[in-house]
Parts: sequence; C-alpha cells; structure tokens
Amino acid sequence: MAGDCEKPLDESKSYMGIPEAQFVDDVDSYMKKEDNTNAQDVIKRLDEQLNKYKFMDVHLQARRKKLKSQIPDIKSSLQIVKEMKTTKDTAEVIETRFLLSDQVYIKANIPPTDRVCLWLGANVMLEYGLEDAEGLLSKNLGNATKNLTQVEHDLDFLRNQCTTTEVTMARIYNWDVKRRRAEKAAAEDKSKGRGRGGKGKDFGFE
Repeated sequence: MAGDCEKPLDESKSYMGIPEAQFVDDVDSYMKKEDNTNAQDVIKRLDEQLNKYKFMDVHLQARRKKLKSQIPDIKSSLQIVKEMKTTKDTAEVIETRFLLSDQVYIKANIPPTDRVCLWLGANVMLEYGLEDAEGLLSKNLGNATKNLTQVEHDLDFLRNQCTTTEVTMARIYNWDVKRRRAEKAAAEDKSKGRGRGGKGKDFGFE
C-alpha cells in the first residue's frame, strides 16, 4: 500500500493512490482524441472526476480532524505512564485529573504501581506493564503523527487536482464556445455568398 511507504512522496503523488488529474496543454489536440468528440460530454466527465476529488477531500478532512484529536490524548497518556515509571519504586502519589464525561474532569490520586490499563478502542481495555504501555503508546504516537503528515500531504495533492480539473473544464468550455462561434460565422458567410451568387442579370427587351 502507498500509505506504508516511509519515503516522503513528491507533490505529484498521493499516499492513498489518488489519481492525478491530467493537465491539458493543447486543447485542440486533446479534443481530437477518439473519446473526446463532444465537448459537453468531456466537461461532464471532468465534473464527475471533480466531485470524486471533493468527496475524498471531505473524507480526508474528517480523518485529519480525528488524528489531531487523538495525538494530544496519546501524548498525555504517554506522559502519565512515564511519570508513573519514575514513581513506581517510591511512596510518592501522583495527583491528576481524568475525564469523567464530556468536559467533566475529576481529581484522582494514583499510588505507585507497575501496571496500567489502556483503552484500545471499541470499548476494549487491556492491562499492561508500564514498559509495555510506554512502548505501545510511543508506537501509536509515531503512527498517528505519520498518518497525519500523509493525510495533510494528500489534502494538498487533492487541492492541486481540483484546481487542475477546474482549469481544464474552463479551457474546454471556452474552446467549445469559440468553435461554435467560428462555425456560426462560417455558416453565415456561406449563406451570404449563396445569396449574392443567386442574383441574375436583368435583361430588357424592347
């Protein structure tokens, strides 16, 4: 999978494998292709592609928001585990606050211990030793940070693809308007030419 790659990607690639929008430099040549005989059909196809990009943008925005909320929680949990490690062999009690419900915290005193319970998600909690808990939280923090970097990269990539697609749609639309005007003007000139050519000479007879 592209998301497993550790090497940073350049701006023309996506970790999610999002297809790159084609930049049309020569509209005339582009519209001569077999699949591009009708400008309105081409614009419709590009509009469908643009909507797909926008859908993926909404998905990635939601994922970024979730990651940004997870990372501070992981950092906080990791910091608490580190503090518990420093006091596990002493009689020192750690004073802290934990989340009871939304926006409601309660004070708590944590006696020295070498065990801790971690929420793993989906209403699952497991007990770990402090060393294992620190290792797991450090790994989760690294993965979340890496995923956030990749999501932000793909969001930038998506914005570029949306811009490229919108510019291509506008250029094809303008090309089609220009073509229609030229055809109309040519038809009018041809019609005028036939009108002038149809006039005969007027011969008078005594």
